[in-house]
Amino acid sequence: MTLQQLKYVIAIDRYRNFAKAAAELDVTQPTLSALLLKLENELGVRLFERSNKCVRPTAFGKTVIRQAEQILSQTELISETIAEQKKEVSGSLSIGIGPSIAPYLMPWFIKKYTDSYPDVKLTVNEMRGDMVIESLRLEKIDVGIAISGNTAQEIMEIPFYCEPFHVYVAKDCLLKMPKFNPADLLHEKMWIMKESQCMRESAFSFCKKRSIGRHIYEAGSIETLIRIVDINGGFTIIPEMHLPFLTDAQRENVRPIEGEYVSQRCVTIYVRKDFIRYRMLKSVIEIMSSIIPRKMIDIGLHENIALFFKKK
Repeated sequence: MTLQQLKYVIAIDRYRNFAKAAAELDVTQPTLSALLLKLENELGVRLFERSNKCVRPTAFGKTVIRQAEQILSQTELISETIAEQKKEVSGSLSIGIGPSIAPYLMPWFIKKYTDSYPDVKLTVNEMRGDMVIESLRLEKIDVGIAISGNTAQEIMEIPFYCEPFHVYVAKDCLLKMPKFNPADLLHEKMWIMKESQCMRESAFSFCKKRSIGRHIYEAGSIETLIRIVDINGGFTIIPEMHLPFLTDAQRENVRPIEGEYVSQRCVTIYVRKDFIRYRMLKSVIEIMSSIIPRKMIDIGLHENIALFFKKK
């Protein structure tokens, strides 16, 4: 039995599909099937039930999968322990980040991180929150950064920061008002982006409560919503870190929010519960924290990270 065979077993269980598992492992499907059969013959038990419709682990298979996960985790821990003792941060790092968050972090993060940690091979991909969780589950990425509220049993959530929302209004839309109250725009157009502004607990709460004049924009960017408001009128909500991207003329259309409404979005760091690369995660958080305004960062961030690794 080899570590490679154990990786194959875990991949088959993860995808429950030989073709997808083979593609992930970069081997042919017949090769994967043959290697699994060889391992089953060696153990003298059947690890997976196969049919045209599905692949699922047997009782023996579930036992082997659990042990394989522990063995591979411990194997990774050897390299990580050595790197930790050497006080090194090296290897590969793949980050998945929400598209409505990336513009405010990634341009500066990538430069700062690669300058600070030249021995790390960094890969960054923009993806929706649900895809961040799925990619973590399938171990396609190491760290996820997305709007809070995405949950999965095997994924750990570490609160990162909460960012206030502001209102961006069209020039003919209550321009003279010093503050914004959602009730004042009952019949106006509200342009929102579903992924970043109207989801779960991170949502601007009146997005869920009002139906008059609501326009949900399924994709795009905050910049796109601002252009829509400039051309079509109405208003949208923008995160505070977008304010520096506005022109002087556009900043005149920004209003603070008052009233008893949720007026912020919270961002979470997501990692697998078996994640063991403490120094790597710490390096990511340190660089990102230097970009994010300190007032936004969760006061328990470092304590939560220390507690997470202490339990391991």
